[in-house]
Formats: sequence, C-alpha cells, structure tokens
Amino acid sequence: MSNPLVSINCMTYNHKAFIRQCLDGFMMQKCSFDFEVLIHDDASTDGTQDIIREYEVKYPDIIKPIYQKENQYSKGIDPSLKYNAPRIKGKYIALCEGDDYWTDPYKLQKQVDFLESHPDYVMCSHRFNQYIQDKNLLEEEKNLTFQGADYDLKNLIGGKWLTQTLTVMYRRSALDLKEYESYGMSMDIILFYALLKNGKGYCFPDIMATYRLHGGGVWSEVSLNQRRLIEFRARLAIYSVERSDSAAMFLLYQFAKAMSRVWILKQWRMIIKVFQILKKHYGGGFVTQMMFDKFVLNRNVEWNTIPDIKMISQK
Repeated sequence: MSNPLVSINCMTYNHKAFIRQCLDGFMMQKCSFDFEVLIHDDASTDGTQDIIREYEVKYPDIIKPIYQKENQYSKGIDPSLKYNAPRIKGKYIALCEGDDYWTDPYKLQKQVDFLESHPDYVMCSHRFNQYIQDKNLLEEEKNLTFQGADYDLKNLIGGKWLTQTLTVMYRRSALDLKEYESYGMSMDIILFYALLKNGKGYCFPDIMATYRLHGGGVWSEVSLNQRRLIEFRARLAIYSVERSDSAAMFLLYQFAKAMSRVWILKQWRMIIKVFQILKKHYGGGFVTQMMFDKFVLNRNVEWNTIPDIKMISQK
C-alpha cells in the first residue's frame, strides 16, 4: 500500500488483554480508501507483541509494527513522535491506543468525509462510551441530546473538552512537527493546542468508540497531585514557546480547578514562575487578588468572572 489516505497511530505497552479488540476495531473499518496501521510496541513483556505479529501476518499491507526490545518511554523518549511520526504516509491521522477500541465500522469514513468537505477544520472527534475493566461495567454516553458541536482553541483553554485520544482524526498538514517538538513535552493536550491554533474542530454526536479504564493504564496510575503537576508543566511548556495571551490564559485556567494550599506551597518554585507569567499578562493587581483568594479565602478562580484577557491592561 503506497498511498494510504489515513494513518492510524497506535501506541501499545502490555496490552495483551486488550490489543485484539483494538486491532479488530481497525480491521472492521469499511472505507472507500486505503489506510495503514502504525503500531509501536514499547517492549511489552506480557505477550502483546505475539498477538500483533498474528495480525501483521494476516494483514501485511496494513499492519506495520515496530517492536522495541527496550522500553523507550522510561528513557524519556516519546515513541509516537520519534518512531511513528516519521513513517506516516496518510493525509489524515487517526489516534487510538492499544487498550481502547473503535465500535463503529464507518468511523474512519465519516471523519474523512467531513474533513474532505470542510477544509477549514483541522480535526474532528466524536462521543464515546467508557468501559471500567475492574468492574466489568460499560458506562454509556449519557448526553443523548448532543447534536454535534464545533470547538476551537478558546474552548480548549476554557475546559470544553470535546476531544479524547481514541476519537480524534486530524490533518497531517495542520501540525508543524518541528514546532511540536520544541514544546519539549508530548501530551494529548499539547497536541490539541498545537492543532487548534491553526483551525477549528468538530465533534460528531455519534458514539463510535470505547475508552477503557483499567489499573494498568498509564494515566490511571498517576495520582491526582501528580496529574495536576503534569498539567501545569504541559501548559508551561506551551507558554515557553508561544509566550502569547492564549498560552497565559491556558495557565490561568488551572487555578479554576480545585487544588490545596499545601500542594501549592510544595510546588512554590513552579507557582512563582506561573505567577510571574500571569502578572505580565494580567497585571499585578489581578495576581495579588488571586493569591489572596487562594491562600486566605481558599477560593479558586471563578472562570466565568474573568474578563477577556485583551481587556486587561498590561502592567
């Protein structure tokens, strides 16, 4: 297959119990175009690679794996960026990790049709169900009145989360890989920020995939405090490159989330850096009031009360 229209980017590690369902979700796709499945296995030790090899033999023109002998993630290497990105051939890129799975055989066709007919959109996503592995429980999407919606960078900054990795398809041309590398971190939220700088997205109302929650998931094993720290670092990474009002607002939004004063004090070096950035964009008075509200009143920033950043004088 020399010219696939879509490249599926799939990261796996110790997904033996889940990888068949993931790969079957790829291979059941009914499309009017060719696609490739770029799988990177990060040195699984549980037999995941053996299952992938079965599919590679059965679908040699589609399944294109990389089998690592040493875990790359533990070395601080982003496998998706280093190993999969350089070999992508598709005009569009779809994302799905090895422990999640697609449930609609027309998922790729629907998303490609949309992006082909809407050149001003850089990405699209859709609704999904959640499967809690430990409880053998499928939690179905509850918002049955959702009719689809556009989203943009402002929505992402303000916490309107209409994207999830397993639902996303984006234009390869919308992502500047060199700029993305310059952020120094690779996370979904950074990827979506980089994409939505260049256009808008659309979320289908269709439920076309299932997100799996399980104890072995990388994110599920991270404590709430550690997640909060990672989220701050991701936003600081964006600001270090962008140095824009939008990047500053992305940092500010973190203070609309619950966080303890004790945690803030433990991360005082990082918080001081954040406050210096916010002072530059929002002014000393605003930051002083925010600090008083948090440390004296133990009150989070109320996002809906913050004026547009362009209306705040620079001090």
